Amino acid sequence: QVQLVESGGGLVQPGGSIRLSCTASGFTVDSAAVAWFRQAPGKERERVSCLGISSSIPWYTDSVKGRFTINRDNDKNAVYLQIHSPAAEDTAVYQCAVTPGRRSCYVRPYQYDYWGQGTQVTVST
Repeated sequence: QVQLVESGGGLVQPGGSIRLSCTASGFTVDSAAVAWFRQAPGKERERVSCLGISSSIPWYTDSVKGRFTINRDNDKNAVYLQIHSPAAEDTAVYQCAVTPGRRSCYVRPYQYDYWGQGTQVTVST
């Protein structure tokens, strides 16, 4: 059974750093593209990053380029999202998502079959 469990969220100060983890079971993270989405109150769910298998080049939405880093650890079967210099607009619930067997990144949330429960990131002083 495929499961995704996010962790690492919390309160972070602007300009700080925080790392989110997406720990997978039921599939291996080196076999499928894993995406990170976020949703802020009153806003639509937004894809912020994705790491595929077909391409080793990560994808980032424009607003996080240069500040977010996605990577995978095959030994731990996890995908991470490092957030550098967060700003207030990064406050959201962050979720990872996957469609097992899909090697390239989907764009739309409905295209992903499995989701984690989410982890809250709050950027505030």
